[in-house]
Amino acid sequence: MPILYPRYRAEHVTDLTAERLARLGIKALLLDVDCTLKRYTQPMPAQDVLDWLDAMRRAGIFLCLVSNGKEERISQTAAKLNLPYIALALKPFPRGCRRAVKKFGLEKNATAMVGDQLLADIVAGNLAGLTTILVTPIHPEEEHIYTRIKRPFEKFFLFFCRCDSVK
Repeated sequence: MPILYPRYRAEHVTDLTAERLARLGIKALLLDVDCTLKRYTQPMPAQDVLDWLDAMRRAGIFLCLVSNGKEERISQTAAKLNLPYIALALKPFPRGCRRAVKKFGLEKNATAMVGDQLLADIVAGNLAGLTTILVTPIHPEEEHIYTRIKRPFEKFFLFFCRCDSVK
């Protein structure tokens, strides 16, 4: 797949069930934070996402936050969610994804990068050699201005995307 295109798409992270991930051979998820797990302006995810995180843990799926956010903010979110994290990931560069794979001893072919931004999360995951899953952003109207500027370009590229839906 070209680096701009995700391997899979899902409407929301909660659509990624343990059974669906097992069919894809995925045992670990690197998760973007803002607009993927939670609203940009909110400190914590909604209850359905918290329940999903618990279900993933119970199913034995390894979870790690990989965010471009600053250390202080992401470490607080990670502590509240009881998840490991990589802050200042510098996506779309693959550095943060590669750090997570190496630091936590993950298998690249069994790890997916999940995020809402084509030009950050998906490119980083693809460059790191991971499976990539694009989700629809949660409340994009609250996003940082830099992200909102990129959205029209992402829509253009997604028009041509023929990736599979996670089923």
